[in-house]
Formats: sequence, C-alpha cells, structure tokens
Amino acid sequence: MSSRVGKADLRSKIMSAHDAAEFIQDGDNVGMSGFTGAGYPKAVPVALAKRIREEHAAGRPFQIGLWTGASTAPELDGALAETGGIRSRLPYQSDPITRSKINEGSIDYNDIHLSHLGPLVREGFLGNLDVAVIEVTAITDDGRLIPSSSIGNNKVWLDEADKVILEVNSWQSLDLEGMHDVYEKFALPPNRTPVQMTRPGDRIGQPYLSVDNSKIVAVVETEQSDRNTPFKPLDDTSKAIAGHFIEFLEHQVKLGRLPKELLPLQSGVGNIANAVLAGLLDAPFDQLTSYTEVIQDGMVDLIDAGKVTVASATAFSLSPDAAERMNREAKKYRRNIILRPQEISNHPELIRRLGVIACNGLIEADIYGNVNSTHIMGSRMQNGIGGSGDFARNAYISCFVTPSTAKGGAISSIVPFVSHVDHTEHDTSVIVTEQGLADLRGLAPRKRAQVIIENCAHPTYRPMLEEYVERATKVANGQHTPHDLALAHEWHRRFLDEGTMMPN
Repeated sequence: MSSRVGKADLRSKIMSAHDAAEFIQDGDNVGMSGFTGAGYPKAVPVALAKRIREEHAAGRPFQIGLWTGASTAPELDGALAETGGIRSRLPYQSDPITRSKINEGSIDYNDIHLSHLGPLVREGFLGNLDVAVIEVTAITDDGRLIPSSSIGNNKVWLDEADKVILEVNSWQSLDLEGMHDVYEKFALPPNRTPVQMTRPGDRIGQPYLSVDNSKIVAVVETEQSDRNTPFKPLDDTSKAIAGHFIEFLEHQVKLGRLPKELLPLQSGVGNIANAVLAGLLDAPFDQLTSYTEVIQDGMVDLIDAGKVTVASATAFSLSPDAAERMNREAKKYRRNIILRPQEISNHPELIRRLGVIACNGLIEADIYGNVNSTHIMGSRMQNGIGGSGDFARNAYISCFVTPSTAKGGAISSIVPFVSHVDHTEHDTSVIVTEQGLADLRGLAPRKRAQVIIENCAHPTYRPMLEEYVERATKVANGQHTPHDLALAHEWHRRFLDEGTMMPN
C-alpha cells in the first residue's frame, strides 16, 4: 500500500492505531468523523476499545464523550459501547449496543438537531473538544486534507479540537477529490453573514478540509471499506407509499404550486425513503435536483438515469454494491454530487431559501399531525431526531412517510396522541402511508384528524380512531383540539401490557 500522506513532515507522525489511541485520555471529549456508516475512522476506535478494556480490567476508570456527525458503524459505536467506555453520546446513533446502553441509562445521550451541533460546539456550550479522529482520503503535499465519503462535522472538529488524529484510508477513491465543497466562513453572533447559495449546485467553499498541522499528533494509514447495509427489496407497501407521494407531486405541478422539475428534494435515511427515490425513476419529472443529508442508492440511480442533475449532501449511505460502484466511478459522479459540512447541508436558512421538498420517516403520527421520530412507546430511544427536524421545520413541503402498521399489525402508526413529540402539528404538511395521503396544509385540527384517519390509518384501526375522536369531542375541555386525556395513551399502555394495541 503506497502512502497517501503527501506532506513530508506529517510522514514522521505515521504510527499504529494502538499508538495513536494513546493520545486519548479518560474524560476526554472526542469528535470522530462518520455519517450513516460512511467516512468514519476504522482503526483507532477499535484500538481505543482494546485500551479501555485493559484499563477497566486493571480497575482504572476510562470513559469518553463521543461526538460524531451522525450514526457510524460497529467498529466505532459498537466497539466502544460494548466496553462501557462511552460516558456520553451525541448527536445521533443507530447502533444496537449503543441503543441498549442508552436505554438502560449507562450512556447519557443528547439527541440534537444535526444543524445545531456545530454551532453549540463553536459556542463552547458542550465543553472542550479534546481530540478529533478524522478519516480522510489523502493528505496533499501542502497539508490539505481530501475528505472521504462523508464530511459531517469534520470541519468543526478540526477547527475546535486540541489534538487531531488522521486516518488516511486508501480504500476511499482518490477520484473523490473535487467532489467536496467545504464552507469556511462560519462565525458566531453577532458576526454571522448570509450563506451565498441560491441553487443546490452552487459551490461556496473549497474541495479540501484544512487544519493547523501543528495540532496533528498522529497519522494512521488504513485500507478498510465503509460498513454499508443493503436496502431491502421494494415491497408492495413501500411501492404504494412511493406511488401516493409521486401522485401528490404530479397534482401539485398540475395546480401550478410546483414547477415541472419540482423543487430540491430531501430524502431521509432508510428503506421507505429509498423506495420513494426509486419511484421517481418512472415518474414524469426531469431535471431534478436534491438538497439533502445523504446520497442513497435511489439517488445514484436517478443520476445514472439522467433524472437528477445535481445532488448536494454531507455523506453517502450506500449499499455495498452501490458503494463499490461509487468508488469505481467517483470521477464521473463528482460532476453531479457535492458533499458539504452538515452545518451547510442541514442549514435552516438554506433549506427555507431553496424551497426544499422534505420526505422523512416516522415511528408514529397522531390524528392531529404531531410526529414521533425517536421514541418507542414514549420512553425507549430508537435512533434520534437526526436532521429530520432541520428539514421539517423549514421545508417548502414537509412530508412524513410510514407503513400504517408495525409488528405484524400489533402497532398502529396512526394513534390518538403520539407518545413523544419531535415534530409538532405545525411542522407537518403531508402524511403518507400505503393506505393513502393526507394533505394537512390549511386544515384546522379537527379537519386534520378526519383526513388522517380516512386516508392514512389502517382499516383495522380506523373505527377505533373514529371512536376516540367521538369520545374526545364529548369530554374535552375545548373543541379546538379535542382529547380525552384519560384515554389518549391507552393504546400504548395496552401494547406494553398485552403486546398489541388491538383490544382482545
């Protein structure tokens, strides 16, 4: 493996992951690269986990605060969580071991809007950032860093950390050089200025990450692939959801509310969101653009089909096959794809200005349009809010998609009152299930309840929802948003007690 460390004086800092991990101490806050299984460090976290186990075996405490861009992979989140070495975690995760530790109370989890984390760190509200561990594709002769398959919070970590450890991963394609657009004019109030972007394809930064080379304490050379999960094959439910959503877009174009090439698209992470993208392949739209967080398989397919001209994001979230294709043909794809810091990809000002059409998944929605994206049965954290709040609050049209039931029908995704609120009724424009679509714009709460129940609820649960509304209207202390507070969460309590929301 030939070295990709171009700057001569940094070659003297090349060392093993074991030695690099020695720079991280008990109590440190550590900012690591990584966003949805892309661009995370592969070697140092594993070496750090080994060191933590050894320290614990010797009876010595060792825990860190772990900060990332979003979710990572088992070699990072899983390896460190398994040791009991994570004191606190933010802003988003999807690892089963980490999730278990969060829900048992042994990891303090701070679930933060992705656009908020960078400013919070720059403002000093979260404490000192002691170490940054960042994966890059290469280091140029003059010390600039070619980012890898995600940027996430790498810019703020490099700016704010006391010490920097770089993993130079030769698995990442050198043809990624030029795909990135790193904005550098971040400032704190009162010195902030408008971000000069009016189209998703505008470039406002430079293609490299920069860092004070004196802060670099270690360089670790690796050759390991990103950990990617294949998407599930499209089933009838996901196809139906995609069909309802696309029919809605067609109708909005016909009414003159959207241009024929639509507005920039945002798609959340996951199988349903990827199915919506796949549905656009056969939809009557061309010259599409995207302003989103992640590039998924469906987006790459739309680029290949000539449907999408430019896609702006902060990371890839690709299946193994698509990741291999991206590595092989990165030079071609960098004509259409721009990767940016998540402070830009999720920037509320830009989402609002560009008029993004947002499409995100949910755990449950209630009859008035409140959405729960994070908690199972009110208390148990699943993954986190991620960037869905950044887009839902600021989008031109904010859509949420979900199957109408879960757990083989034991759970209804449409409930009388969500057990946890992430997105209020004020931030929800459209809800889509395989049953149909509810356009909530301009509707008062009681009208919202009617269209959600009629169009989105599963037929098995529809009579129960209608019965709840009828009862709530009779007992509520007001008729604007009628609730029966004694029964509002009866469905959730029944599931916890009996394993189903459906009465026996």
